[in-house]
Amino acid sequence: MADTTDTEPSFLDRQRAARPWLDHLVRAGGRYQAQKGDYYAAGITYFSVLALIPIIMVAFAVAGFVLAGRPDYLESIQEQITNNIPGSLGDTITDLIQSAIDSRASVGVIGLLGAAYAGLGWMANVRDALTAMWESKRQPKGFVRTKLGDAAALVGLGLALVVSLGMSAVSSGPGARQVVEWLNLGNITGIGFGLRVVSTLLSVAATWALFLWVIARLPREPVALRSAVRAAVIAAVVFEVFKQVGAIYLSSVSSGPAGVAFGPIIGLLVFVFTASRMLLFCTAWAATTTESMALAFVPPPDPAIISPRVVVSGRASPSRATALVVTGAAAALGLSGVLRRRSR
Repeated sequence: MADTTDTEPSFLDRQRAARPWLDHLVRAGGRYQAQKGDYYAAGITYFSVLALIPIIMVAFAVAGFVLAGRPDYLESIQEQITNNIPGSLGDTITDLIQSAIDSRASVGVIGLLGAAYAGLGWMANVRDALTAMWESKRQPKGFVRTKLGDAAALVGLGLALVVSLGMSAVSSGPGARQVVEWLNLGNITGIGFGLRVVSTLLSVAATWALFLWVIARLPREPVALRSAVRAAVIAAVVFEVFKQVGAIYLSSVSSGPAGVAFGPIIGLLVFVFTASRMLLFCTAWAATTTESMALAFVPPPDPAIISPRVVVSGRASPSRATALVVTGAAAALGLSGVLRRRSR
């Protein structure tokens, strides 16, 4: 009886054939691993943390300009510091604030330059990662055109982020309650529960719009928009759940003395790295749908190389040796006959 164990499909193959969603999930996981999604996520995390320093510098510069224009705010802050932090430490903090105000212009310029450099590096890494998940054929462009495209994509992402944050602000607790007060709906029974539901839906919609822009517009080559729409829905829902879990995680790691010192930076690293992996996996999911794979670029086959093969046998067989002897004898007889005729 023949052994058929090698030809029978495995358990995973049978499950993939019976469940299309599982087959799609496995394809997405294979694409993510094949395109080194974790390495790209680590690069995105690095540039995200690197961009924090110039962003903080810009924030200090903005605060310095505001305080320089409003001396009453500066006096109030200095008074609060003096009352709550007496002694040399309070004087040191006051001197630092005054130094930040005095050097606000230089700090702002350096911060803007650093933010531009880190932002372009971050955007280039994000776009390369998304393009790799789609396995798009990337046409090589010049350095200047590439950087200009990254700068335009960074500005577009900033505008999309502003729209998303605006929608989230409107759907948040204070904003939603203000809308309810304007519409005089505060006395309706169950308005609180309905408000929470609407706020959650609007928040998910804002996150979906942001992820849709990232998945569909940031890759360096055009992609299937329909697949990106569905992938953005999954990313938005997962991200909302992840934010709730992340808040619980941050509260737990920040409870102890070590958490107070290192909890925020550890939480930031975990948050950015996990969010980057989630984004790239959802992009791989969008890239492995049926319509996306049908539109995928198929590279041409390698050129065929035709080379003659010359086989030299080490030993001749008896029949071949006999044939060679007979052929040689016949050639010798023929040659001797020709020579005799010429001698006559």
